[in-house]
Amino acid sequence: MSGLTSRITGWLNRTMPSREQLERIPLISPLTRRPELWLFTRRSVPRGVAVGLLVGIFALIPGVQIIGAALMCVPCRANIPLAAALTFLSNPGTTPFILAGAIYVGNLFGYHADLKTLEEMHARGASLGEWGYWLVSDAAPALLVGLFIISTIAASLGYLLSSWIWRAWVGRTLRNKQRRIMDR
Repeated sequence: MSGLTSRITGWLNRTMPSREQLERIPLISPLTRRPELWLFTRRSVPRGVAVGLLVGIFALIPGVQIIGAALMCVPCRANIPLAAALTFLSNPGTTPFILAGAIYVGNLFGYHADLKTLEEMHARGASLGEWGYWLVSDAAPALLVGLFIISTIAASLGYLLSSWIWRAWVGRTLRNKQRRIMDR
């Protein structure tokens, strides 16, 4: 388990933007003066995970994600670096799958977006204008409903899982500390 923990910690250290990087973004720079939004606590970590997943999946526009996550962290009192790092879940490799899944989920709820047209457009290499027209005309309601449902479920599961992992990690740390004290 310690190998997995060190790999996750290493990944987080590599992907989380630094405070200095976020200070350069005009909308976020006032938030860098609030230390409670930067601390890793048992409450701020799960909230940061939830905010990052919610914004990262629902708002698929790269620049908007980090700013939106940081601004949403203020009322939620969530960890900004963690939320910003988790917005990178949606990247060029995962976005097509998120979009297809969102359209599928939206169709399950009674909205109509033709997936055959989506597959045909992808196969023939449709232009950006064609993609935009298809999205606005046919797929927008299904996509928005699907994105909302998927992002809400992912945020909820992320909150629960990170809360459980945090408690297990702290419990293990305390047990190890007690063992070391007893061994003396």
